[in-house]
Amino acid sequence: MTGHTPLTLAALTAGRIPFALIARDDTTVELLTGDVVDVDLLADIPLTDAAGERREVLALVPFRQVRERGFECHDDGAPLRCLVVTQHDSISRADALAQLPTAPVPLADAGFDIADEDYAEIVRRVIAEEIGRGEGANFVIRRDFTARVDTDAVTAALTWFRALLAQEKGAYWTFAVVTPGHIAVGASPEAHVSARTGAPAEPGYSTVTMNPISGTFRHPAGGATAETLTEFLESTKETEELFMVVDEELKMMSAVCSDGGRITGPHLKEMSRLTHTEYMLRGRSTLDPRDILRETMFAPTVTGSPMQNACTVIARHETRPRGYYSGVAALFTPSSDGTGHDLDAPILIRTAYLVDGMLRVPVGATLVRHSDPYGEVAETHGKAAGVLGAIGAVARDAAAEAADEVDPDAPVVPRTRLADDPEIAALLQSRNARLAAFWLNPQDAAPDGALTGRSALVVDAEDRFTTMLAHQLRHLGLEVAIVPWDEVTDERVDAAELVVSGPGPGDPRDPENARMIRMREVVVRRRDSGRPLLAVCLSHQILADSLGIDLAPLAAPHQGLQKTVDVFGTAASVGFYNTFTARVAPGATSIGAAQLAADPESGDVYALRGPGFASIQGHLESILSRDGMATLERLVTHALTPVDA
Repeated sequence: MTGHTPLTLAALTAGRIPFALIARDDTTVELLTGDVVDVDLLADIPLTDAAGERREVLALVPFRQVRERGFECHDDGAPLRCLVVTQHDSISRADALAQLPTAPVPLADAGFDIADEDYAEIVRRVIAEEIGRGEGANFVIRRDFTARVDTDAVTAALTWFRALLAQEKGAYWTFAVVTPGHIAVGASPEAHVSARTGAPAEPGYSTVTMNPISGTFRHPAGGATAETLTEFLESTKETEELFMVVDEELKMMSAVCSDGGRITGPHLKEMSRLTHTEYMLRGRSTLDPRDILRETMFAPTVTGSPMQNACTVIARHETRPRGYYSGVAALFTPSSDGTGHDLDAPILIRTAYLVDGMLRVPVGATLVRHSDPYGEVAETHGKAAGVLGAIGAVARDAAAEAADEVDPDAPVVPRTRLADDPEIAALLQSRNARLAAFWLNPQDAAPDGALTGRSALVVDAEDRFTTMLAHQLRHLGLEVAIVPWDEVTDERVDAAELVVSGPGPGDPRDPENARMIRMREVVVRRRDSGRPLLAVCLSHQILADSLGIDLAPLAAPHQGLQKTVDVFGTAASVGFYNTFTARVAPGATSIGAAQLAADPESGDVYALRGPGFASIQGHLESILSRDGMATLERLVTHALTPVDA
């Protein structure tokens, strides 16, 4: 801005006005002040004034906004708080460190609200009752570190911000947001979503980026080394955990981006106490940034997958509302091309909240089929340690503390990165050999093939893998519409050229679940009509059941598992996300008019095909399905082939 008196830290604290401090690089701290407006919906975020002039807004988006997508949550009424920026300045990082307070902020009655043993029991229960019963692939359950704070709230916020600025390396945003009755101070490692106009996006498009981070390496005393990091990078659990969250965020990218999203990476996210692994996902979109934010609420790294059912599981196992934890801080800035707004939205994790003298630092672990309960307890301690160490709640490693001593006048010296070690870089890159080239390479226009001009209706059973599936079908040349299971009519099912009955969570044998009842109706109605049908995962199981094939739970869930299986004479590398399976006698190859592709030893049915229908247990759209596109084309072609051909 021009024509105004530059903001100073002293002015912010003396005036007791709403403000935000944001550090997005190693050299600068941004200072924002303005007016606070609380709104109900993302669409209400006031990006323009009464005259239609664009303005900058910083919004704190609480977890309860998932209600906009029809998802379940404990509703605490946390406001969607907007700081409508009237002045935006910056000072150097060195000046900020010199001016901000350093006196320790005393804490009282400090500790986790859920004891370690109790949290371990929650982990066991989620694995057994949720993942073990097909409710999803992974879930994030939180616990809170709490304490009483008697220091002036603004002084505490500035003190903690300085400590994080000095100590927590590698954060995407380090920030303090001070508004009436509420303070948030954090060092978030993860950019949830950004949208920026201009190159390389075409006019009318923005470049959308998502940054899934998963896998947590807790640094040993003295810091991380290439040797200690190697074991972490070779861990099956940590690798599959990252792949699962990439799949979940690709679902979101495929919903908001016309080109579906392309993966780059993996990279290391190196912080003071932790190192994570991450990918970058990029695509192009014409959506308003508020709509992009709505369609991507919220990151699977802090909720789980599939997202809708993850919210239900969270509500079952967390007894209190989340507030702003796992929401986002969304900065909407007028774009330089004059057409709209750019969006920069980190996840609200590694954040301390101060309200009415009570400090709260929420933290969660990602629970998967491999999870060790006490390992997940340790992960929550590790994730909280950066913030808790900065605010003086836990002791810091002596070597790390010495390394973090900051001379405000000293130049910033680039840190030595473990990612630059050739062996570490090669180990990271080797992960991509397991992934589908379709999502790693630029996705050119759909080929002019045999499926061009055909159409498909995809029925969504509450797993947005359907958005990725629809994107792949469009790439094969089909025109595709997606409709939720509870909105699809019999007339639409009958009229569609091809019905793709999609995946979803839960037990396909449940006779009382409304979603299962409707999906059975769709699958059976379509199969009985003889009209083309493709059934995926849950719907594959329902189709098998309608053919008289037994359904059974697997001995261990196949959530995020990559397998090479025979699909009617062709070996295919496919990603699986199933807890139940259709099962026949080993060696069986058909049932009635249906052919079976089944495991020769267990009898687990991987695929079915018959007159006008085909199905697959795995997710051909997953990044784990290296042969997904080729297999999808084969099955769709079979389903669309006339019965008498």
